[in-house]
Amino acid sequence: MTEWVLAHENPIRLGFFLGVFAVVALWEALAPCRQRGQSRLLRWSNNLALVALNTIVLRLTVPVLAVSMAVLADERGWGLLNLVDLPGWLALLAALLALDLAIYTQHVIFHQVPMLWRLHRLHHADTDYDVTTGLRFHPIEIVLSMLIKLAVVFLLGPPVVAVILFEVGLNAGAMFNHANASLPAWLDRPLRWLIVTPDMHRVHHSAIREETDSNYGFNLSWWDRLFGTYRQAPVAGNLGMTVGLDEFRDRRWQRLDRLLIQPFVDARSSIANR
Repeated sequence: MTEWVLAHENPIRLGFFLGVFAVVALWEALAPCRQRGQSRLLRWSNNLALVALNTIVLRLTVPVLAVSMAVLADERGWGLLNLVDLPGWLALLAALLALDLAIYTQHVIFHQVPMLWRLHRLHHADTDYDVTTGLRFHPIEIVLSMLIKLAVVFLLGPPVVAVILFEVGLNAGAMFNHANASLPAWLDRPLRWLIVTPDMHRVHHSAIREETDSNYGFNLSWWDRLFGTYRQAPVAGNLGMTVGLDEFRDRRWQRLDRLLIQPFVDARSSIANR
């Protein structure tokens, strides 16, 4: 099974990406939660161009990606899970939980360390909130995130299938919980005890910093509740809240060239130079 998954990793990941993207985009079109503030053509063309650029940069700068590191760890006995004798299902579950916790921790750190926040704020500078927001990250952050993931995989020694499932789930979860759509309240309330829903994560993109620094989870919602970073809803509500950062609200900051230089721009001067 593992050999088959490895042999078909790229088409599996691409298929899930395109499938989830199409479903979430259709959901947004049929039942949007919020009215758009900017042109979809402007935002989507630049956000998706950034995704393509990130893919190229990652392939050129990081020779070994997370799945390859998991294969190496398995072959050479690296990592904690290769040192203990666990049933396969338990090792898989432990790996998925540990990887999700690592992503949560990384997300908190990228908010709290000023230099890292300058990179990560590109994700928050999107003045609308939809499926492409979940894919919008600066190339330097993408590379740093992969290096952190490689270190976690090296130290943990997770099953290869767990890393593939996690990578697919992380990507799908990011698109789902950034959807410009809402689940019915009767479904959202119980579901957010397990996973991050669009209404739960949307508060994380508030223009109010105290709200931005909450609901860090991407897949599992447990970590926010456990570590006290959970917030039920924005003060202004999901329809009344302001999305994005005030410093980069001008539509010119949604262009690819401006997205790439954004971490190196003084946020205050960006307002003065609109």
